[in-house]
Amino acid sequence: MSPAPDPKAAIRSRSRRKTEIGIVASDKMNKTRRVVVERLVPHPKYGKMLRRRTVCHAHDEANASQSGDLVEIMETRPLSKLKRWRIVRIVRPGAQQALAGEDQAAQTST
Repeated sequence: MSPAPDPKAAIRSRSRRKTEIGIVASDKMNKTRRVVVERLVPHPKYGKMLRRRTVCHAHDEANASQSGDLVEIMETRPLSKLKRWRIVRIVRPGAQQALAGEDQAAQTST
């Protein structure tokens, strides 16, 4: 008889998934966001640091994130042709929400 499956093993394997932090570049699709993840790599010959970026399509079930938000994404099973990531949390709201907040503050102060 095989041993009973450990319920904590599933949680541990989920925690080993890759996570990245990037900026939402596009929120025009329903439940899908394009997230740009930037990284610095040294030039192979000269050593100067070069800025490289990867565009990931991430699943956002609640359509909570907007363009410009800094989000954390986690690797997941393939959800569609391009989606292999999902949004875990919004680290920092983007500039659009900050500007909207300034607009409301200006109306209440006058």
